[in-house]
Amino acid sequence: MSLLAQRLADLPGPDLAASAAVEERTAQVLRPSGALQWLDDVAAWKAGWQRSHRPTVERPAALVFAADHGVAAAGVSNYPAEITASMLAATQQSKATINAFAHTIGATVTAVDVGVGEPTNDMRHEAALSPERFDEITQVAFDAVDALDTDLLVLGELGIGNTTAAAAIAAAFAGGEAAVWVGRGTGIDDAGLERKKTAVQESVRRIAGVVDPLEILREVGGSELVAMAAATVAARHRSIPIVLDGYICTSSVLPLHRADPAALDHCIVGHCSAEPGHRKLLDAMGKKPLLDLDMRLGEGTGAMAAVPIVKMACAGVVEVATFDEWFGSE
Repeated sequence: MSLLAQRLADLPGPDLAASAAVEERTAQVLRPSGALQWLDDVAAWKAGWQRSHRPTVERPAALVFAADHGVAAAGVSNYPAEITASMLAATQQSKATINAFAHTIGATVTAVDVGVGEPTNDMRHEAALSPERFDEITQVAFDAVDALDTDLLVLGELGIGNTTAAAAIAAAFAGGEAAVWVGRGTGIDDAGLERKKTAVQESVRRIAGVVDPLEILREVGGSELVAMAAATVAARHRSIPIVLDGYICTSSVLPLHRADPAALDHCIVGHCSAEPGHRKLLDAMGKKPLLDLDMRLGEGTGAMAAVPIVKMACAGVVEVATFDEWFGSE
């Protein structure tokens, strides 16, 4: 059994009393009942995982995992694999878009190298990761989460070729023509799109018959996708709520959802990306994004853009007077 499977087998639940207390307060605050229902639901969700009757977002943080992909050799991206290392360096030096977004809301960003310069195997022909490498990446992600002091975690990624891995995971689980899960990623032309579709089709055909969700992740996922899945499980054990990013991030946690439908209860989706497969995937998982701005950058930027919404949702319950508090009880 993999390290990730072991931790996935025993997941704690939320503080239902805290959620109920926030739900009760939302029915009494100074506004028409249901006027901000979705935001009120977000506040109750946050309360349950923060285990507090007064949910807040005071210490948001992002974990951005970076890695290279063997399938990039198939010409599935507009950019060479070396760009991953450059983007990792920019993130570590606070010069990337995720850093700028995080700075505006007082969030921290930690960029973690889980395979830059150490590409996965080409998933078209063999498993992307060995069992040993899968566990090694899992442990790195666990340690990264354990090192954080945060009350809301954003997950992001960097990796040339990783929308191909994301599409392969989605196609392996959701079925249908593999091509429907493939988008243009970094903006590839028509010829590149056909190469990408072919790579996904070959990868999915290769693993036909594999049923274990985490094995599918190991077979066609990338190192940073495994890391995001592992970070999601580690955060659950620490009762840290998560804001998921776009297509790649959502695909990375799909195996967790398939292994245990409750595994993502502590996760909310920050945005729906421009990748055509993302909306299909969210519908299949029963998740609704907070934002829909046609973003397709990655890095965790879409999720980070949604953090202020979560913060406002909490403030809209905790900091607003109830009718009794304002007018006095009779």
